[in-house]
Amino acid sequence: MTSQEHGNGTAPRSRPRGTAFLLAQVGAHAAARFAERVGVLGVAPSDVGLLRMISTRPGRSQQSLAEELGVVPSRVVTLVDGLERKGLVERRRNPRDRRNYALHLTEEGSRVMAGMREVGAAHEDDICAALDEPQREQLAALLEAVAVQQGLTEGVHPGYRR
Repeated sequence: MTSQEHGNGTAPRSRPRGTAFLLAQVGAHAAARFAERVGVLGVAPSDVGLLRMISTRPGRSQQSLAEELGVVPSRVVTLVDGLERKGLVERRRNPRDRRNYALHLTEEGSRVMAGMREVGAAHEDDICAALDEPQREQLAALLEAVAVQQGLTEGVHPGYRR
């Protein structure tokens, strides 16, 4: 057998082996570290995504969150209930449609959001410390291509759908 063949007569694979495992390994590690970091702010990773989505579109409805997350509205109600209990979000009647609620960050929610931005930047710097800036940009572009090919929704963690 030549060095170009495996036992089955095919040429060896040219792409690296174990890439999916490495993605899962680094992803699990990054997720665990992120949970520790945002825990200091009194929030869970699932809170972070919702707060970000509400902060970028103040007054958005629970229905619009459900659509963007790809979940049933009752799931969003439960998630928003948790944020409301923590004093981070408030529901206000939508003045244009009083059957719906508009979601807004509270003052505390805005404070936590500012802290999360700092935590997020530090987290990314820590996780990517072995890479220089061009490598970080290349990694981000490659991962984005994989995410698009896999049909993932930009900015939405698939964990919300569980």
